[in-house]
Amino acid sequence: MNLEETLLRAYAGKKVVLTGHTGFKGAWLAHWLAELGAQVWGYALDPPTEPNLYEASGTAAFLEEDVRADLADGNALMDLFRRVRPDFAFHLAAQPLVRLSYEKPVATFETNVMGTVRVMEALRTLSTPCRAVMITTDKCYENREWLHAYREEDAMGGYDPYSASKGCAELAIAAYRRSFFERGPVRLASARAGNVIGGGDWAADRIVPDCIRAVREGAPVPVRNKTATRPWQHVLEPLSGYLVLGAALDHPEWWGREDASAFCSGFNFGPSLASNRTVAELVDELLRCLGRGTWVDRSEPNAPHEASKLNLATDKAFHLLGWSPAWDFGEALKRTADWYAADATGADMRALTLEQIRLFQQNHRFSLPTA
Repeated sequence: MNLEETLLRAYAGKKVVLTGHTGFKGAWLAHWLAELGAQVWGYALDPPTEPNLYEASGTAAFLEEDVRADLADGNALMDLFRRVRPDFAFHLAAQPLVRLSYEKPVATFETNVMGTVRVMEALRTLSTPCRAVMITTDKCYENREWLHAYREEDAMGGYDPYSASKGCAELAIAAYRRSFFERGPVRLASARAGNVIGGGDWAADRIVPDCIRAVREGAPVPVRNKTATRPWQHVLEPLSGYLVLGAALDHPEWWGREDASAFCSGFNFGPSLASNRTVAELVDELLRCLGRGTWVDRSEPNAPHEASKLNLATDKAFHLLGWSPAWDFGEALKRTADWYAADATGADMRALTLEQIRLFQQNHRFSLPTA
């Protein structure tokens, strides 16, 4: 079976709790799950930016319930999980910005670490099967500015509060998996992805939204860290990995496995090595796809520390799940530019979002090893 057939078989008619559904990645995942025929319950704060993908693409229209609450509210989380008794849970809600973590370190740790713990506490209340994928980040690794890619067994760490909070979250996930979820109805995995790009991201201090805002204002794009290298990937790449991982947790026999133990662990989902590019290269390619715009170097000598080199090894996802990236660097930038260009004309963004999801599924090389 190809990617679309596998995911339809796994998620059609299933109940899914999705935290962070009002965010950039969460709204894309909500669309995809609904397109697969899943029933989606969202749990999140209000959309973090204005404009935002959640509202621009009409995400609320296909949710079973839109719960607006904080991850600090453990009672609200437990109530949702007990009422829904989901078949799947995807935990994306987070404080996702490195620079903001310097301004709000306590809130960052509270959200990213204790918020994750509270989601797992809600999972512990379930007496029915649930397959949970906890999303962290590639920055959870102790970054030594190595040229080689980080593997799942490398040490957790983090220089800045955001990265450290995600490393802590991974340690908490591993502890809960070993302590509470090795037996019983809940199967737990974590997923770590690189820098995502795609239509509908309006976050502050992210290079693609910075580009779009500047181009629309007729101003040069301010680039603060032009030589930093990142594993750039379209948002649909890691989301496809999360969905495949969830399916493997539920149906290991589809992968020729007698049980799901091989999948109850951490997985990297990143682009091909050729998509590890500098910020300057990304800006040049995006402006080329948009057909206009210039950029200026706004390097800040005293700016908060951010990693200069970072990329992920995805061998584990390939060998165990059969997953590999579908869109190369150029295609990812083209699809991103297409989304923002259509948005500027007042197009139907829900239709375009779904169109890109369908196209991605068609382009993906995934195939299930056993029928």
